[in-house]
Amino acid sequence: MTAVEQPCYTLINLPTDSEPPNELQLKIDLEKGDAKTKIEALKKTINMIVSGERLPGILMTIIRFVLPLQDHTIKKLLLIFWEIVPKTTPDGKLMQEMILVCDAYRKDLQHPNEFIRGSTLRFLCKLKEPELLEPLMPAIRTCLDHRHSYVRRNAVLAIFTIYRNFEFLIPDAPELIATFLEGEEDMSCKRNAFLMLLHADQERALSYLASCLDQVTSFGDILQLVIVELIYKVCHANPSERSRFIRCIYNLLNSTSQAVRYEAAGTLVTLSNAPTAIKAAASCYIELIVKESDNNVKLIVLDRLIALKEHPSHERVLQDLVMDILRVLASPDLEVRKKTLNLAMELVSSRNIEEMVLVLKKEVAKTHNVVEHEDTGKYRQLLVRTLHSCCIKFPDVAGTVIPVLIEFLSDSNELAATDVLVFVREAIQKFETLRPLIIERLLDAFPTIKSVKVHRAAVWILGEYANTSEDIQSVMSQVRQTLGDIPIVEDELRRAAGEKTDDDLIMQQQAPVQKIISDGTYATQSAFSTVSTAKKVEARPPLRQYMMDGDFFIGAALGTTLTKLALRYISLVPDTKKQNRFCTEAMLVMASILHLGKSGLPTKAITNDDADHLSLCLRALADKTPYIVEIFSESCRKALSIMLSAKAEEEASSLKAKEKPGSLVQADDPISFLQLTSRSDLSGSENVFDLSLSQAMGLTRKEGADMSSSKLNKITQLTGFSDPVYSEAYVHVNQYDIVLDVLIVNQTGDTLQNCTLELATLGDLKLVEKPQPVVLAPHDFCNIKANVKVASTENGIIFGNIVYDVSGSTSDRNVVVLNDIHIDIMDYIVPATCTDTEFRQMWAEFEWENKVSVNTNLTDLHEYLRHFIRSTNMKCLTPEKALSGQCGFMAANMYARSIFGEDALANLSLEKPFNKPDASVIGHIRIRAKSQGMALSLGEKINTTQKGPQKTCGA
Repeated sequence: MTAVEQPCYTLINLPTDSEPPNELQLKIDLEKGDAKTKIEALKKTINMIVSGERLPGILMTIIRFVLPLQDHTIKKLLLIFWEIVPKTTPDGKLMQEMILVCDAYRKDLQHPNEFIRGSTLRFLCKLKEPELLEPLMPAIRTCLDHRHSYVRRNAVLAIFTIYRNFEFLIPDAPELIATFLEGEEDMSCKRNAFLMLLHADQERALSYLASCLDQVTSFGDILQLVIVELIYKVCHANPSERSRFIRCIYNLLNSTSQAVRYEAAGTLVTLSNAPTAIKAAASCYIELIVKESDNNVKLIVLDRLIALKEHPSHERVLQDLVMDILRVLASPDLEVRKKTLNLAMELVSSRNIEEMVLVLKKEVAKTHNVVEHEDTGKYRQLLVRTLHSCCIKFPDVAGTVIPVLIEFLSDSNELAATDVLVFVREAIQKFETLRPLIIERLLDAFPTIKSVKVHRAAVWILGEYANTSEDIQSVMSQVRQTLGDIPIVEDELRRAAGEKTDDDLIMQQQAPVQKIISDGTYATQSAFSTVSTAKKVEARPPLRQYMMDGDFFIGAALGTTLTKLALRYISLVPDTKKQNRFCTEAMLVMASILHLGKSGLPTKAITNDDADHLSLCLRALADKTPYIVEIFSESCRKALSIMLSAKAEEEASSLKAKEKPGSLVQADDPISFLQLTSRSDLSGSENVFDLSLSQAMGLTRKEGADMSSSKLNKITQLTGFSDPVYSEAYVHVNQYDIVLDVLIVNQTGDTLQNCTLELATLGDLKLVEKPQPVVLAPHDFCNIKANVKVASTENGIIFGNIVYDVSGSTSDRNVVVLNDIHIDIMDYIVPATCTDTEFRQMWAEFEWENKVSVNTNLTDLHEYLRHFIRSTNMKCLTPEKALSGQCGFMAANMYARSIFGEDALANLSLEKPFNKPDASVIGHIRIRAKSQGMALSLGEKINTTQKGPQKTCGA
């Protein structure tokens, strides 16, 4: 097989707009040009070689005319040139010219300038030819004693690399470096030397560490990081060594370097399960989060704390640190605060709930006095939800929390105020003892509410839970106050005409004035002056303003509330006169709202639905039928109770699903062997350093995935079997990158020269680098890898062709056109969850909609829903209970997020005739997204999966 990929150390950005240089002109510039011209020519030569051009004639020109020069820029460019230029002949033997180059290396290693020495030593780490390295070994050894630390530390790295690749060149390297380490003072040199001993001879590294264990805290952070890695590896391989080195790890928790503290805390957790160790590591993590300014670091360390909590014994230790965790709320980032509050909520216990509530109340107070910002409102909403959860989990604190939260009702942020009312509704239903307090506070806050939705919910709560005659009278007076004068229409007409009621006129009586009349006698004159403020635009009461703006749903809600209050007042007060007076007042308010809706004064007339609702309430108060009375008095509260119970059950089941099974070991449980354990198990005894590296490279296998079948599913055939060149590609998607592993097979008896894979992309995809040309022997094959960057969630297409020359042929280049590779949007979409309110808000905000008709041979509504969820990776937000049963119709909301943070919403409206059991499901799916590409790509995916073969399922 032809080897395509060479080891790469240096990445060079190639200019795409410049013309390709001429080889003859390059030779002239390198031979006769001045230093500046030679530098430019050398750069062009490097670019051409990196692009895959072969310039065999230029090598000797560079050796003769460029290599002897002492210019530092040229020497630096030459190191890159020697790294990328082919150094062997086609049969694998070293070129003769490289002997001259080797002599130049040796002179550079003895150069008086430390930069040239050091950079040459760094370059030698990249060489893979032992024939070139062997003559240089004495010079490399000499560099260990150089006066400058830059040379010494690069000499150590060079010896380490050569020892690892070609041990026979320097067999005594560990002993040499151990001696060097004992006498070295520079921290970077000690770090490189210790790193080499760590990988080459752990015994020597351990003996050195044991000799200076007490001085570790005074070492530099780069050396401390290597020491942490060594201790982890030693204790991982030999647990009996833990007691010897664990004190050192404890000391490193107090290091001045945050990176060292982070690594030491992670190592301590893996080495010890003792409560003191877990507490020390968790405290270290918390300090890092509080003191670190970078939000990404905060989120990473928070994830480590959350992972720590997953262990049952660790959770008990973390419960004592809840108040420390809440210090993280000082961070301004919303995502950090959200994770912190969730973690604290899961850890809080009855011992520290009161302290936590105090902290949260202080945070609530802080949000009142800051300049309103988008995140401030969302943070306030987070605090409200957390306090809500605290009260439901620990009812004892509800009494202190409710007064604080009800202050939010007057907040301009509707989201926070709505969440408060959701909490108040649940609290007033669950905690009977707190009902008088809640009603009192709600009545106080009622006039200050600024949002129609909040007013509507508050009206419902007051109507449902005002149980005493005094509370009912108070609610009625608040309603009258926030509605204004009754009848509303006449009052509005008076306002429009500029007349004023008695209350609106300000009567000012002037002081008596002594005047002399015509006959010369004194008289006292007094007068009333009327000051009219008709010219001023007066603000209407809030409830009336909503209805003048055309929102009569609040009027319908008010009708229901007044009916409930009147019916309850009749049952509480035996006096018939008082009963009739209250009922009449309620009916007058409802009739006045109904009249206003049909008068033409509001911007929009009342809807038929709201008008019918008000008429029904009037009829209920007029007739007082027992069945209707029962619905208004009892059924509403029962419905709320059932809804809250269902919600609690759903939350309990989701929590149970998240819980990890206990750590009990049964008698017939299988024994886990290190060699056979799954590589994705972080909590196991596998080396965390190796595992994290393989995870970062995307090499770990997903749990439960069959490797062979998943790879086969992602192979795309690019050419036909009868084409001269057969090709197929394995598409590996790793979040933001797509790696195409393309197999190319020469099916002819000719040698194919300059066989090049040419690719182009359509959509939000970008080809990172151009694949290198290869030479294919008859019936030979090779693998070429191409990287593609992904920027957004869209269906992308990769297309292209294979171009090649046939050896000995004089014809034009041959081209084989490749089949298109379609990148599946499902690789970037993951199921997500959100509340109904957030779903509706996003549905209203998102401007791109795609409507897809259902076209399937499935005959069962639930079967189609399951098929849709499997095909699109979306999560069904509609509860299972709402979807259960058979009624011939189904509506469901779906939600998903992409790895790029884009939201996708879908609404399914499905139908199936009852009288035709074999009929297919019909209906449509509406998709909404912020970006057009997301909406179109998701619709295309749904259409594609609907057309596929599906198994018919009877209803």
